[in-house]
Amino acid sequence: MEFRKGPIEGVIIKPFRKFVDERGWLAEIFRHDELPAWFRPEMSYVSVTNPGVLRGPHEHVDQADLFCWVGPGDFKLTLWDNRPESPTYLNRMEVAMGVNNPGSALIPKGVVHCYRCISAESGLVINCPDRLFMGEGKAHPIDEIRHEDDPENPFVKDERARRVHA
Repeated sequence: MEFRKGPIEGVIIKPFRKFVDERGWLAEIFRHDELPAWFRPEMSYVSVTNPGVLRGPHEHVDQADLFCWVGPGDFKLTLWDNRPESPTYLNRMEVAMGVNNPGSALIPKGVVHCYRCISAESGLVINCPDRLFMGEGKAHPIDEIRHEDDPENPFVKDERARRVHA
């Protein structure tokens, strides 16, 4: 499987507009009137990732994610289009997000994703997925294909090769 650099159909990268005053700043994470009709968040969670740590790569069968990076910390987000029916199938894209580039990334189902904390400090990530984790009452299987568990997986190999050559 050979990946090529390029945009991915359905992925929306949006910088946050900060409203700054003497108290600090405020930024809207999302607004329903600015999201595509197919995406409506069902829950949200926050996580902290330590410096150098990679989360993923994995993908979802039925879930889309809206990741938000505001700081502290900076991240490198890598995406691979793994949807054979997509016009951007096998495209790969990267973007830096976090305290130095606050914003969000809407990631459709079937798009493999991972992010690495690239700052010297731990980083904070907010996610607003459009499915409940493990479904209503946490009674269903987790909707993840965890590519990170297979070192021979093309997404893991690609991430590892780019890190060595960076």
